Amino acid sequence: MKTICIGAMLFTGILPAHAIHPITKTVIMTNEKTAVHHPHETTPSATVNNPVIPPPHEEPATASNKAAVRRLYEEALNKRNMTILPALVSPEYSLGDHQGPAGFEASLAPLIKAFPDMQWHIESIVAEGDQVAVSWYWEGTHAAQYLHYPATGKKVRNTGIGIHTFKDGKLFRSQLMTDRLGFLQSLDVLPATIPAPAAKNGQVSFIDKFLVPPAAIQEFRERTRINRAFIKTLPGFIDDAAYEYNDEKGNLVCVTVAQWESREALAKAKAAVQVLYQQQGFDPAAMFKRLNIMADRGVYTETAE
Repeated sequence: MKTICIGAMLFTGILPAHAIHPITKTVIMTNEKTAVHHPHETTPSATVNNPVIPPPHEEPATASNKAAVRRLYEEALNKRNMTILPALVSPEYSLGDHQGPAGFEASLAPLIKAFPDMQWHIESIVAEGDQVAVSWYWEGTHAAQYLHYPATGKKVRNTGIGIHTFKDGKLFRSQLMTDRLGFLQSLDVLPATIPAPAAKNGQVSFIDKFLVPPAAIQEFRERTRINRAFIKTLPGFIDDAAYEYNDEKGNLVCVTVAQWESREALAKAKAAVQVLYQQQGFDPAAMFKRLNIMADRGVYTETAE
């Protein structure tokens, strides 16, 4: 996402201003050694070894936005110094029903009250133009009720990604994606593992597990929606479900479970899906390769206890 500007600075690094060119010989200063060349020789006058390339350039506004986000997490959130919010958050800031610096603080108040020792840890931060993307996780002790979940006293760790947009040097809008499934599992609201539907009387379950990079999530979900809607129209279909969460790198981990009356019904459904793909000109293998999606697929039947 960073732009490397290669211009006069690069060439200055190869041929410095103090290079001299007398009549009898040419002396070229390189960054490693001096090469001497007589005018009548046919060999090159200098060999450039490893020219100095300037570091990537970052616009001042972009760097300022990145610094503001880091200060937001490290000082306002972790040190609870909310007095700096007016300097960082625009009066036009909006997140749900919350507006401006006061709204930003109000949106966090219930979470901080329930997890009073919580601390955010920035794992990576990238900026381009007026946007800053930050990957983080927070840790805290569930010491008080949160929403309608009573305190558990458990140490909780939750991951997320925030995409923050700036306007006139202040935070204007935030898009947050967090591991809600993992959060509820850590509070024992949901089980740590979700079993597949039981297969009975010859029924089988077709289970897919996908690892989807952040940039591919939107396209993946759209394709999944199309497939799930289609298989529900096929003979032998019983039920389906999808489960997902985001890992510490922001990847989507998605498990889909489709239950069928029999293996024969599943085989016919697979053939029908292939016909649909041909009609639509869709190649799932090419899509997975293009978007770096990893898939683990299989047909399962219930085992005797």
